[in-house]
Amino acid sequence: MNHAKLLDCTLRDGAYLLDKKFGDSSIHGIINGLMNTGVDIIEIGFLQDEGFGEGKTVYKNGKDAEKFVPKDKNGTLFTVLADYSRYSADNLDEYTGKSFDAVRACFFKKERYDVIEFCKKIKEKGYRLFVQPVDILGYSDVELVEFIEMVNAVEPYCFSIVDTFGSMYVEDLRRVYELINHNLITDCKIGFHSHNNMQMSSALSQEFLRMTYGSRHVVVDATISGMGRGAGNTPTELIAQYMVTKLGYNYDIDALLDIIDEYMDNIRSKCSWGYDTHFFIAGAYSAHVNNIAYLKKKNSIRYKDIRYILNKVGAIPRKRYDYDLLEKTYMDYLNSEIDDSSVIEELKSIFSDRNVVIAAPGKTVKTHCAEICDYIKANDSLVVSVNFLPEKIKTDFMYFSNVKRYRNWNNRSETTDVPKILTSNVTSKPKENEKVVSFIKLIKCGWEHMDNSVILLLRLLDKLSVKTIALSGFDGFEYNTGNFANYADSELELANINESSKLLNKEIKEMLKDFTETKTGDENIVFITPSRFDFLSGDNND
Repeated sequence: MNHAKLLDCTLRDGAYLLDKKFGDSSIHGIINGLMNTGVDIIEIGFLQDEGFGEGKTVYKNGKDAEKFVPKDKNGTLFTVLADYSRYSADNLDEYTGKSFDAVRACFFKKERYDVIEFCKKIKEKGYRLFVQPVDILGYSDVELVEFIEMVNAVEPYCFSIVDTFGSMYVEDLRRVYELINHNLITDCKIGFHSHNNMQMSSALSQEFLRMTYGSRHVVVDATISGMGRGAGNTPTELIAQYMVTKLGYNYDIDALLDIIDEYMDNIRSKCSWGYDTHFFIAGAYSAHVNNIAYLKKKNSIRYKDIRYILNKVGAIPRKRYDYDLLEKTYMDYLNSEIDDSSVIEELKSIFSDRNVVIAAPGKTVKTHCAEICDYIKANDSLVVSVNFLPEKIKTDFMYFSNVKRYRNWNNRSETTDVPKILTSNVTSKPKENEKVVSFIKLIKCGWEHMDNSVILLLRLLDKLSVKTIALSGFDGFEYNTGNFANYADSELELANINESSKLLNKEIKEMLKDFTETKTGDENIVFITPSRFDFLSGDNND
């Protein structure tokens, strides 16, 4: 017995590209073609409270959609998608069998508690219920299990794994599937809806079919020619061909190709979709494609610029699209890019083949001051302090990549005569004893806290051909309610060092490991003071 059903959602997911207006003739033609193909489930559009129009795949209720559903369904299941924020279940009429048979309830994570009543109403009206949580990777394991327990009480027809941003790898799919399969009621199907941002959509759909065989009845989503916003979706013709060739299904591939000949080539003349590098970046950062569309309009913007900006705006904002934030981040980025080649050569003449001590502002720079001073003297070291000036350690350079720290310390008389190295995001107008280096050239994407000052300084010193680097005051962060104790100076304490400090420590340690593995120079790195990041000696406590 076949364990999987193929759902084509071209008329819904592809509709975004045409303002949801395929035209009545094309809608009828695509539906008839899909029925000839033998596709198990056909999604014919959206349920919405507004936005209807001639030739649109948008409906208010079953009666409104009835004109597109054949009288003889021949065993085909018809569905629509209802976005919880755009549709009131009060508008849904009772199921008659003459229109769509199922409703797919779509919702954001923040809406998951409220959507349960919405789902119950859909079932009470007599329709089969699909539960479609947006961005399944945005749920923690605990959140997902908790939500599944709520869903189990509703007893839906299908619960779907939705890879909203096309950011899944095979390992992600396996992990999420096993978690859902283990906790979901056994008579509920599991669906899979993916996007092709990283060219993984078809491969993931195939893997989904393989890994679920024998354990669960499933539904796999696809669109003709992969039609969909941005990089698009799993192409119906590709997954149908796989199911015919490898799994023994009997879909009519020629009928699918007829749809492409008769409709899709013409549709492609009106809009475009499909993989490109921009959408790879969106997938890599789980970012909404509208962010990409906005940034692509910038003259001369490079792929790595887009990558930096998406990384910088943060994990939560990039799931939607805040154009003001994107613009501000883009302008800050432009303002920080400079040609620092002459400054680098000047600094290299000072630092080349020298022993360097980094004095970071952690509390051990104060508690272990004697050891640090002994090390400096014994190794004839140049001292570079990070975002502050230590009290009892003679400092050769103050280094700033934090704008707020620079503005605070730059107004103090004791720092006036100390030479400073600044990254270009701090200032574009250096004073006489300030040297500005490119911020952008020191950044490496891949972490939320990619602009950690010590990590950036390490990358700068690597450019300067130093002999050794000794770290002090690079302690890591801890959080104690009502007792901030992370810095050598209480004025440096930050209120936002909270329970997330463990994640911050983890990222800094990952960046430090990455630096030691990718640095171009052969400088030796040691720790003078205790540090959570001292994986080099194994003496650390995460």
